[in-house]
Amino acid sequence: MKTIYVDNAATTAMSDTAIKAMTPYLKEVYGNPSSLHTVGQVAKEALDKARADIAKCLNCEAREIYFTSGGSEADNQAIRSAAANGARKGKKHIVSTAFEHHAVLHTLKKLEKEGYEVTYLPVHSDGLITAEEVAAAIRPDTALVTVMYANNEVGTVLPVREIGAVCKKAGVTFHTDAVQAVGHIPVDVQADNVDMLSISAHKFHGAKGVGALYCRRGIPLNTFIEGGAQERNKRAGTENIAGVASMAAALKEACDNMSANANKLIKLRDELIDGLLKIPHSKLNGDRKNRLPANVNMCFEGIEGEGLLLLLDARGICASSGSACTSGSLDPSHVLLALGLPHEVAHGSLRLSLSESNTEQDVKTILKAVPEVVAYLRNMSPVWEELEKGERPHLI
Repeated sequence: MKTIYVDNAATTAMSDTAIKAMTPYLKEVYGNPSSLHTVGQVAKEALDKARADIAKCLNCEAREIYFTSGGSEADNQAIRSAAANGARKGKKHIVSTAFEHHAVLHTLKKLEKEGYEVTYLPVHSDGLITAEEVAAAIRPDTALVTVMYANNEVGTVLPVREIGAVCKKAGVTFHTDAVQAVGHIPVDVQADNVDMLSISAHKFHGAKGVGALYCRRGIPLNTFIEGGAQERNKRAGTENIAGVASMAAALKEACDNMSANANKLIKLRDELIDGLLKIPHSKLNGDRKNRLPANVNMCFEGIEGEGLLLLLDARGICASSGSACTSGSLDPSHVLLALGLPHEVAHGSLRLSLSESNTEQDVKTILKAVPEVVAYLRNMSPVWEELEKGERPHLI
């Protein structure tokens, strides 16, 4: 049985290009880039080249790129740095949204315990907010606005460029978690008015355990890990040269092929959405137009998402119900609840996130399997029986 992998928002397979780029630094070029000898300096050259290549993809300067262990670390460092910068000026207010990734939300919760005030903007039912809403939330004591570029669960792409312009006009630092966006849709930190931006290599076919933080020159960045002088004294520890090389190669490949990949994925995505919406009492989550090319997020009334995932997995289809970072939780997705979905509906969610390796046949297989599994689960559900008998109202 062929495995159909449609959980690329959780992680992607490494591309051949990324593997080829990292392999020399696992064996031949194994030096420490802080060493002065030749072997170390060859490794440093690779580090510098990767930094420059990533900067070119984001349209920034190489010295504005700081390597991290991934998107979560980049989010933490950016938010804590901006908060500290604000506090030094007597500004301890932060603006964010209710459906950010937990790397952002949990950091903000910690800052609230340290005396900061956070405004969590409510999200519209289509999974979007407006720049005007951000502008209205900014106060004289606002130190930071942190709003994700694209949501990791429902795939909506937020108006980052307009939000960035609002922040720029107000003189407020703007950070965006762009982990789901970079490599999949055009991202330009200059045009988007972004001050700080987080990325993670394994979301665009690079290695796991490596990411980067863009921090605009002139914005003080806190030292996140103490020790050596790596990353211009902002993150101690010998750099993961192999991982960094894979990230740069994967990002360049993704950006070079972005248009062709997006065209293919949008076609497959829309076929999936149209097909799955034929299931009675189903719902697409997130705006249909302003969404990532590869994201499909659905809810099916009267079922539990866990059962759906397990039965699909038995058929060789690897999907998810939301963020991989909270997959062990029995609670419904905070993202879907933020969109205003009732708990009963949010529990029956399915996220299908495609990659360019998926095919028309994959879509056909999914569109055959999902309705069958949904029907099977509904037939066993006492809740569905009550809904069908009219003993409780349908919510979708």
